[in-house]
Amino acid sequence: MKRRKFIVNSSLGIMATLPALDQLAALDLPYFTTGIKIGEVGSTSAVVWARLTKEPIRVPDRGKLPKFLYLDEANNEWHDIPYFKSKYKEDRPDRKVKIIMPEGSMVDNLDGAVPGKRGSIHIQYRIKDSSTWQKTKAIEVDESTDFTCQFLLENLSPNTPYEINIIGKKNQASQEISGSFKTAAHIEDAIPVNFMVTTCHEYNDRDLPGDAGFKIFQEMEKLKPDFLVHTGDVLYHDHYAKNLALARWNWQRMNSLRGNIGFYRNTPCYFMKDDHDCWMNDCHPASNNKFMGEFTFQQGVELFRQQVPSSEKPYRTFQWGKDVQIWMFDVREFRKPNEMPDGPDKTIWGAEQINWFKCTYKDSTATFKVLISPTPILGPDRPQKKDNHSNSNFSFEGDMIRNFIAGHPNTFFVCGDRHWQYVSKHAKTGSYEFACGPASNEHAGGWKKEDIYPEHEYLNIVGGFLRIEVGRTETNPIITFSHYSVDGKILFQKKFIANGYLNSLP
Repeated sequence: MKRRKFIVNSSLGIMATLPALDQLAALDLPYFTTGIKIGEVGSTSAVVWARLTKEPIRVPDRGKLPKFLYLDEANNEWHDIPYFKSKYKEDRPDRKVKIIMPEGSMVDNLDGAVPGKRGSIHIQYRIKDSSTWQKTKAIEVDESTDFTCQFLLENLSPNTPYEINIIGKKNQASQEISGSFKTAAHIEDAIPVNFMVTTCHEYNDRDLPGDAGFKIFQEMEKLKPDFLVHTGDVLYHDHYAKNLALARWNWQRMNSLRGNIGFYRNTPCYFMKDDHDCWMNDCHPASNNKFMGEFTFQQGVELFRQQVPSSEKPYRTFQWGKDVQIWMFDVREFRKPNEMPDGPDKTIWGAEQINWFKCTYKDSTATFKVLISPTPILGPDRPQKKDNHSNSNFSFEGDMIRNFIAGHPNTFFVCGDRHWQYVSKHAKTGSYEFACGPASNEHAGGWKKEDIYPEHEYLNIVGGFLRIEVGRTETNPIITFSHYSVDGKILFQKKFIANGYLNSLP
């Protein structure tokens, strides 16, 4: 095998022999062991993310993970979480934390670690099968950005497939990894669009062995999506991210899963963030909890922007051709505390985002409008929850959003965050919400399957993903929402023509 091909394959997680790894180490090459990501794709632009690494494979799983003890101030003793759950009913105790590293270990050799490497990165890109490559300027990467960088590709052609080569250099040694994507069509062109929605990727609830990752990536890839929308909880910082170094390690082990790398190389993704991506459960900018140690909410927000392809604003909208436009909302950076009394001053979206949404929604020419939120807007949700627009303590802003789009039958809500799949029809407005469900069956739960509300047209306590297809019959635009299992089987499907709906398939 040629050196370059061997190294690229190694960066995708294919194990090399020990002698070969020793020879590669002597070359001091840079690698792309945490893959690449393509995102924020419009009709004429895209953002490409990359990171240089020291080694061609991640640190294998050997049981080397940090452990944590929390201070019980009543007796000045350190204990683990099971102690607090049994004595105080606390699974995230607001208590000082102590990090216990495995003997002889540091962050760079924990299970799944992928240490970064200084060097430079540039991109070559071209229309698929074209003879002419364009080239970006090189960007130097170092510790300040966790060895990551992002490239904005502009002046692209609409509805056009592109090939990219990302080249990493360290001194005279170089390495490359390839990828591909398709741009959105012009807003006046009626073309079919096929995309997926996912949420809640808990690393410890993976459903494939070792570093293979999650089943849904191979199943989604079979359906050849134009893009994926990840509604947040891309990973969970709660337990391990007690400082910035451990939070970066948390991203390294998720980004180096083979299924993730293979999928994101050739499928664009719009990444949204939720509470667990930022910090801990149900957090907001003013959250304060000793459970997270030295790691802060703001560090989590900045790290998220660093680890995925990003736009200037965390909320944004993209139109894919004449028939569909998506809106993606931020529900963490602008929110007020959950405990604040409800009323006109209490917000999740914030005034700036609300004004942006109302203006862009009114200006939209798309046949179908899909409003994608990390958290539910219609629900129903569990009565004890207090973190989203479908909950009673955010009902003022929730009612404003729901009433704003009431009477628009071509507008749909899609949400993540919930660990079950559902389709609901709001009793007052008639609007529909589709919850995509978590990435794996192992992470499903939080709702009883027999607890069916009048709003539910579909309820299933399973993992999987949501597929959304937009196309046309001879005369009418049509949009189809399909819930899939983790094994790629259709569990429920609902189709709408413009200004109405056709059927539901169990």
